[in-house]
Amino acid sequence: MDLSTLPLADLGDWQRAYAAGAHPAELLPALRGRLLACDDPGIFLHVIDEAALAARLAALGPATGKKPLWGIPFAVKDNIDVAGMPTSAACPAFAYAPDRDAGAVQRLVEAGAIPMAKTNLDQFATGLVGVRTPHPVPRNPRAPGRVPGGSSSGSAVAVARGLLPFSLGTDTAGSGRIPAGLCGLVGLKPTPGAVSSRGVVPACRSLDCVSLFTRGVAEAWAVQAVLAGPDAEDPWSREFPLGDPASAPAARRIGVPDEASRRRFDAAAEAAWDAALARLEGLGLALVPVDFSPFFEVAALLYEGAWVAERLAALEDFLDGAPDGAVLPVTRGIIEGQGSRHSAADAFRALHRLQALRHATQPLWAGIDALAVPTAPLFPTLEELEADPIGPNARLGTYTNFVNLLGLAALAVPGPDRPDGLPAGATFIGPGGSDAALAALGLRFEAAA
Repeated sequence: MDLSTLPLADLGDWQRAYAAGAHPAELLPALRGRLLACDDPGIFLHVIDEAALAARLAALGPATGKKPLWGIPFAVKDNIDVAGMPTSAACPAFAYAPDRDAGAVQRLVEAGAIPMAKTNLDQFATGLVGVRTPHPVPRNPRAPGRVPGGSSSGSAVAVARGLLPFSLGTDTAGSGRIPAGLCGLVGLKPTPGAVSSRGVVPACRSLDCVSLFTRGVAEAWAVQAVLAGPDAEDPWSREFPLGDPASAPAARRIGVPDEASRRRFDAAAEAAWDAALARLEGLGLALVPVDFSPFFEVAALLYEGAWVAERLAALEDFLDGAPDGAVLPVTRGIIEGQGSRHSAADAFRALHRLQALRHATQPLWAGIDALAVPTAPLFPTLEELEADPIGPNARLGTYTNFVNLLGLAALAVPGPDRPDGLPAGATFIGPGGSDAALAALGLRFEAAA
């Protein structure tokens, strides 16, 4: 079938095509050909082979109410296991062949979805820029001379280009939100533990979240409704009431960075953020200035403190035996260089400080319904990253790094574009378990566009 005759950019397009009589057995082999012929070699690290696709289709069965994602294709970040496809975390020397799907992939497959490809990333999910890969860098379709955002770069670009209706990423420090903001997408980062992380190559195992990219908030929630749920094989999994955006309490008070907490890295990003604030006010929401100092201190614990050692704990054996050149110098420098500097005493000091900061920030939620922050307070060019691989990456995490350490939920949504026409985004953040309420707020913000 000629896919060019059908609009198949988002989840609704695919569902309408099936409702009109199309079948996965004819659409998905044609889609596989499209993915293989993609003119951006940086997006996909592996595309499903014919035999594996045939097996997935044979196991699909008929469309039923128990399969809300029947026949819907998706992509998976290549640090998440998919049976029949290699997992490399963008490090070929690390690659292995999993014999079962990761927990999140399994839930999607049980709902009728079909994993079509593995996507590129910042090696070992260590970065927010999307260029820390030994493979070609995925090209940002909205801004080819700028970074796609990372670490889930390939997953974001695949959806932004309309190649697939949704994709899975991971998010430890912002890896599912920053690429969404820089590619003009929705990036849903659930409450930690709400989605199984079994079968994910660990970055920081205690913080890692499986996230997702879509073109709209309603689509993101439709996928999240399938993904969410406990996994008895995942010790970090927890059960939360899923909730429903349609019945969630309407947000009225939105906390925003006060003047002292605004980090002015990029004039165009600042202008877009001012426009996002105006949109929120136009919805009748009260903007409450918030001192972000304790959140910034939490964020500093992630990369300046002992949590870098958690990355080393996950990969130390591999790094010790990896061939020369197998790991990018910037990746090895962060994981091994920074991670090895911290003692067990440092780790406990960090845990105690985090608990104090968690306690200090908890009363904030009594006075607001959600936080709103710029998703990405700057939009680095590829040349800027080549000149300074560390600085822009660190600044990108200004409003993302603290979220998982505090057990919060977050939703990145497209906001008003920058004056230069490039995408900008806003991120809504709430307490753990507030995922449905954040989706309701995101739907309102999206509709106001």
